Amino acid sequence: MTEVTQQDTPATTGPQAPSSTAGRVVVVTGLSGAGKTTALKALEDMGWEAVDNLPLALLDGLLHAGGGIRRPLALGIDVRTRDFDVDAIKRVMAALRDEDHVDANLVFLDSDTEVLMRRFTETRRRHPLAVDLPLLDGIQLERQMLKPLRDVADVVMDTTRRPPRELRADLETKFALAASPGMTVCVTSFGFRDGLPRDADLVFDARFLRNPHYVPDLKPFTGVDARVAAYVEADPDWPGFFDGITRLVAPLLPRYEAEGKSYLTIAVGCTGGKHRSVFTVERLARWLRDRDVPVTVRHRDVDPQALPPGRDMRESP
Repeated sequence: MTEVTQQDTPATTGPQAPSSTAGRVVVVTGLSGAGKTTALKALEDMGWEAVDNLPLALLDGLLHAGGGIRRPLALGIDVRTRDFDVDAIKRVMAALRDEDHVDANLVFLDSDTEVLMRRFTETRRRHPLAVDLPLLDGIQLERQMLKPLRDVADVVMDTTRRPPRELRADLETKFALAASPGMTVCVTSFGFRDGLPRDADLVFDARFLRNPHYVPDLKPFTGVDARVAAYVEADPDWPGFFDGITRLVAPLLPRYEAEGKSYLTIAVGCTGGKHRSVFTVERLARWLRDRDVPVTVRHRDVDPQALPPGRDMRESP
């Protein structure tokens, strides 16, 4: 059975492709500990001018100094920001989006509560809203406070299972300053037992295929191994399954791009995210590249140590 989901909410449709003359602004916000500092550093390395925790009272002056936005500007704003106010940020974003020649996007970084608690415990940092409260209460209070921003964000990035290098790669896909050849497609494998990727636009279920996990000689390997690939491909239902994916995806790609979507995430899942989904993603990425579609590959639940030497399949060109 093939499972397909498509999300059309503002939080998942992504930034619109900017015109060549647009002044570019990215406002990065989200939960404390979810990776805002990493995101701003990544944007700075890409050529954006990054400013963190600027008081909101000074924001308008920064945005319009010298007659307008002359360099791509990345702003970090969170609950630590002086005079922080959710409604004020929403008004600023609405005003920027209404300005001519301005391409403005709000990026919200999220993460599971348990992961945030572990990060604060490991780094021994104090949560900004948990000075006189237990850590859990501070995180929950912040999540409730920031929910209106998450609801109107152009991009929501969940960093629960995203190491910093993957966060950087995703930001490069979405906010690279060089001219883009068009919509970029990210194909990712995953295991259903650890949940669906939250940024997926299309999800396909490969669990009905024969499972190499139950073949002792194949279990230790992944879907990039030729023996595992041959085993999955020999399933009599594999050709129809893959043909069904490509027949569905092919007409959608130009339609998504025509709607201004700059990136599309296609996820393929199996039980553990190690064999069937990995092989399917690799084959789908090859099919896309053969059609000159810019594509990145990520294998969410594969341990890099289990992959061929010198090849980290969590992020491949």
